Amino acid sequence: MGKKATIIMGDGIGPEVVDSMIRVLKECNTQTELILSDAGSEQWQRNGEKDPTYIPEATMKLLETTDACFKGPTTTIPKPGAPRSVAVTLRQKFELYSNIRPIKTYKRVTPNHDLDFVCFREATEGLYTGIEVQLTEDAAIAIRKITRHGCRRFANSAVEWARKYNMKKFVAITKRNILKVTDGIFLDEIQTAAQKVPGLEVQELYIDNMMQQLVVNPSQFNGSVLASTNLFMDIVSELASGIIGSIGLVYSSNMGDNYAMFEAAHGSAPSFKGQNKVNPTAAVLSGAWMAEYLGESHIKDAVFAATEQVINEGKYVTFDIGGNSTTTQMTDAIISVAKTKLRR
Repeated sequence: MGKKATIIMGDGIGPEVVDSMIRVLKECNTQTELILSDAGSEQWQRNGEKDPTYIPEATMKLLETTDACFKGPTTTIPKPGAPRSVAVTLRQKFELYSNIRPIKTYKRVTPNHDLDFVCFREATEGLYTGIEVQLTEDAAIAIRKITRHGCRRFANSAVEWARKYNMKKFVAITKRNILKVTDGIFLDEIQTAAQKVPGLEVQELYIDNMMQQLVVNPSQFNGSVLASTNLFMDIVSELASGIIGSIGLVYSSNMGDNYAMFEAAHGSAPSFKGQNKVNPTAAVLSGAWMAEYLGESHIKDAVFAATEQVINEGKYVTFDIGGNSTTTQMTDAIISVAKTKLRR
């Protein structure tokens, strides 16, 4: 039986970059069946805003029967009463507790930075549980839920990444001087998990200092796993993405014990919709990572190498990284190089 993946086309530029990703995988002869589906605020609005979630029932049933999913960028409407984001909904439903963003620079895009580290974000708890209480007309509280079980499984997966890729440094990002109990549990589980990897050094940095260090001297984190709770790592990984030169380059996965969701780190950018000008890299690399997860590591290797070559050559790249190629042209270039590499 071949593997199956649900593909959510998304909102805004979603369908364009997801189409690029699908074309790359198909041209690389993936044996995974890619099943197209719909989710996000655009379809929710088309259906009269009556559904309690951005994910139609048919799509949810499909997600439950496939081996992994790819989520195109989706818009989350920031008003009370609107559904939660597609990503948060799926992370919690499938217990995708590790949101992983590798941070790696390209020589031509950022000649002054040579970075290579990974951001691990706990993705099911913290402030993103969305538990808010209106106390009075003028006061409300949000609850930061941290559990030992949630921290333990997350810490084990982050430490396992360090072991697998022979990384010797682990940075736990907290605000433990203020959030003594919740971040105390988090750090305790990180330190316990790290003991399983001989020689793995755990450094604790407070979130405010971490942001400064990332701006002043990001290369100190090369070869490191950076790990934190949901909100903190959302912010850290976004800043790290900016240092790379374009959010359009940053790919990510959401991993659980039995399922995974892959997605570009960027949003749906509705102002660029339909212009065929946005960078397909993040979607393409996320899709290649999905191919590896589903047993086709040769496709991931070829696509990653091809993308790096195309970006560093600079001939067929989009506007955000100094070129004037269309989304389609850059995708075609990646396909051409990847196919050559696969033939070798």
